[in-house]
Amino acid sequence: MTESPGKHEEQEPDYRFSLANERTFLAWMRTALGLLAGAVAVRQLVPEFGVPGARTILALLCAALAVLLTAASYPRWRRVQRAMRRGEPLPPNRMMLLLTAGLAVITALAVVLVVTG
Repeated sequence: MTESPGKHEEQEPDYRFSLANERTFLAWMRTALGLLAGAVAVRQLVPEFGVPGARTILALLCAALAVLLTAASYPRWRRVQRAMRRGEPLPPNRMMLLLTAGLAVITALAVVLVVTG
């Protein structure tokens, strides 16, 4: 029997790999929740910086990164699960670049705001 292009036979992966994939998904969710908590804390608890609206901008950046991570986490989990079921290589993880770049921007802005008062 010939397989049609784009269709792969799926097999149940070792449960340990499925559970590891689930733990990774949950770690992305915890990271997003941490960013959301940081957004609320910056907006509500941090004293005003010397730049008007800086707290709001910093909080919005944290919240936006949390939304992006949340939105990307489930599709990532699903792609990895599908690849494991099909015996294919795991898809590239672009979320790490997104998180790294986002945190670099937020951190740089926070440092500038703290230093400039």
